[in-house]
Amino acid sequence: MGEAHVRTLDDLSAAPPTSGERAVRPAEKGRLARLRTPRSPRLWFEILLIAVSYWIYSMIRNAVPEQKAQALRNADWIWRAEHTLGIAVEHTVNHAVNSVTWLIVSMNYYYATLHFIMTIGVLVWLYRWHPGRYAAARLALFATTGVALIGYYFYPLAPPRLMPDGGFVDTVIEHGTWGSMASGNLASMSNQYAAMPSMHIGWSLWCGITIALLAKPVWAKTLGLLYPATTLTVIVSTANHFWLDALGGVLCLAFGYALAYAWYGRLPHRLARYAGAAKVKVPSPLKA
Repeated sequence: MGEAHVRTLDDLSAAPPTSGERAVRPAEKGRLARLRTPRSPRLWFEILLIAVSYWIYSMIRNAVPEQKAQALRNADWIWRAEHTLGIAVEHTVNHAVNSVTWLIVSMNYYYATLHFIMTIGVLVWLYRWHPGRYAAARLALFATTGVALIGYYFYPLAPPRLMPDGGFVDTVIEHGTWGSMASGNLASMSNQYAAMPSMHIGWSLWCGITIALLAKPVWAKTLGLLYPATTLTVIVSTANHFWLDALGGVLCLAFGYALAYAWYGRLPHRLARYAGAAKVKVPSPLKA
């Protein structure tokens, strides 16, 4: 009689595929798996993507019908809700800071410019120093911005400075500050009733979290955490947003990070600094 041969699990995992079986190779993971694998960003693609995405975002945001009556009703509701919650201090902050000319003028310029400068700066920093984390962090930012458009469409909201009986000071008009598309001569170029959620908070918090988690020096981490806190003070002092608008921005950012986690399997800061620096080993089910 012939000698019996028992094939172990290791033999099965090492043996070549028999008829009807097909070896699964890394190159055959499929397009979806490749897209979900962090890769080093390409400069020309990122510049084009950011430019096109911001253009689309601005076009959609400004194309949302400016429902003035509904936006003012929503502002009244938000203001009453904040009084109920005991957090309606925007009027006091607005007038107190407005009385210090150099401070409020600085905040006006801060509101008009740093929103873009810091966000682009952090993207460049990620691209240069954390390329393996760049795509996931960028996805979180883009998803945050994209979901904000839903808020602009379904919940038009007038900022405090546009409430006729609110008593707020429009600090850009008051001090003739240049640069803000939220007030003055440039107001016609921007949807004035897209205050909920606040992307000044969504973007600044994204910047702050990214810097705090990835920067090495303690001073950089500290500045990262101070940035969204300062932005919150600015948007309230200039009467561009309510506190609850800021909460809306936080919720949008949470959605952005959740989507990035679902797509890449990890939060951006948990990924390898350089794409391909760490391989995730998937055990064979036969060896489990």
